[in-house]
Amino acid sequence: MCGIAGILYADPNGTVAPELLDSLLYLQHRGQDAAGMVTCGPRGRLYQCKGSGMARDVFTPSRVSGLSGSMGIGHLRYPTAGSSANSEAQPFYVNSPYGIVLAHNGNLINSLDLIRYLDQEVHRHINTDSDSELLVNVLAAEMDKYNKYRINAEDVLNALAGVFEKCVGGYACAGMIAGYGIIGFRDPHGVRPIVLGERAYPDGTKDYMFASESVVLQALGFTNWYDLKPGEAVVIPKADMKPISRQVATPKSYSPDIFEYVYFARPDSVMDGISVYRSRLAMGDKLATNIVEKFGGLENLRKEVDVVIPVPDTSRHAALHLAVRTGLNYREAFVKNRYVGRTFIMPNQKERQSSVRRKLNAMEAEFRGRNVLIVDDSIVRGTTSKEIVHMAREAGAKRVYFASAAPPIRYNHIYGIDLANTRELVGYNKTEEEISNAIHADRVFYQTLDDLIDACLSSIDPSSKAAQSMIDSASNGNNLGKMDFEVGVFNGNYVTGVEQDYLDHLEQLRADNAAIKARSNALIASATPMANGHDRVSSPSTSPERYKRSSAAYGDAKAATDIGLYNQADY
Repeated sequence: MCGIAGILYADPNGTVAPELLDSLLYLQHRGQDAAGMVTCGPRGRLYQCKGSGMARDVFTPSRVSGLSGSMGIGHLRYPTAGSSANSEAQPFYVNSPYGIVLAHNGNLINSLDLIRYLDQEVHRHINTDSDSELLVNVLAAEMDKYNKYRINAEDVLNALAGVFEKCVGGYACAGMIAGYGIIGFRDPHGVRPIVLGERAYPDGTKDYMFASESVVLQALGFTNWYDLKPGEAVVIPKADMKPISRQVATPKSYSPDIFEYVYFARPDSVMDGISVYRSRLAMGDKLATNIVEKFGGLENLRKEVDVVIPVPDTSRHAALHLAVRTGLNYREAFVKNRYVGRTFIMPNQKERQSSVRRKLNAMEAEFRGRNVLIVDDSIVRGTTSKEIVHMAREAGAKRVYFASAAPPIRYNHIYGIDLANTRELVGYNKTEEEISNAIHADRVFYQTLDDLIDACLSSIDPSSKAAQSMIDSASNGNNLGKMDFEVGVFNGNYVTGVEQDYLDHLEQLRADNAAIKARSNALIASATPMANGHDRVSSPSTSPERYKRSSAAYGDAKAATDIGLYNQADY
């Protein structure tokens, strides 16, 4: 899961980089591993800045001032297979044909087939493990078929139709063609989100923007925004500034990833007509009903539980409504350090455990002598949940109940959210009682899948463009007339279908990248400077022979030193 944005100004003399940076700051929750931006100036010249870390760190004022041009693409990277190589920071760029830049959110599940196709049939070199690089090269290969000096919107849309035929998975993309304009498109199931909006001026001209979430467009003054439909592509040439939209692929379903509503999206976003905030309130209502039933009635619940405590931040809304529905006290008993990232992104268990302690602090006065019901949005590996339970007990809680606003996560996520390998999931092949034991809670309560789906569907705004589109589609009898959701992490049924070969490949890729990162960290640790401040020049730890041995051990998996095009003068 990543954050993408693309902006095209009506004013050809405008500088888009500062506002593109603002958009990435609004989307920072969607990716904290790396950030990148590419802008296009006069004569189609591209200006690029990419690097590891948060947007505020990568895009210093001096770097942003060097990004010229009135259109640009931005990306926030969230590693989907355990790798955090600099070379995999986006947007990706290919110079032939025409100069194509692409920012991609999602995963392709037929990446092995695409690698063979690009190598054997169209002879395009792939340098990283990122399927985003595959996608931009497939698009380039499709556009190369026209062999024209200059392309038009029809050529771009036809090329995108070819991309949809070849690429299988969940993806939303914002792209740019040097000197031509910007594009946006969404997979035929609508798994990953993308919205398009406009900003009008008194003289009748308009700026256009693609983004992962509506909150960005609203904050920057863009209106009339709408979610691209599954299989839809939009091309906006800068020459006439008139968006051209087409259903380039037949919609196979309308199945946004339900985990966006559970966890990833900002609460002030509206995605496919569904208010993220209201859906989380509804999750609390459904969870309350379930827990009351499990306790055998409201009176029994009130005897057993003294207070409801959320795990900040995304579970707050569900926990608050759960407390309101049950009449239990609600307390913000965990204080969050906002400068520590999401813990299930951490590469190993020890780092996740220590990160939880850095991220949260339990207020002893709210736990001491009480039976507490802790509410979180989900339970993934169980590492974070177990630490939270331990923190509650250390703070004096008598009994610790743990509730999840999502059902048990039992399967791999294959469309761009790197939860864990299936066997690392605490819910894999375990009953709720076994999960309770695993995280050391007195009892665990889960949302049911049907209730989670109902909570989201009940939060659709009937006046939204997405809802109106579904009504129109239902009357026409196509696949956009009913919204389903991608829920494969809960039941193993993925909307695209998936072969075991791909799951094995994904898990092997995660394992390889984790091993490489561990070896790299060990190598760095061994190459420490001397106490007097001078670097060791010929010590065994940093000798050329040592590096040769270490390099050979890396095999062909990708490392942070792969070729990556990014500005690094002051890194």
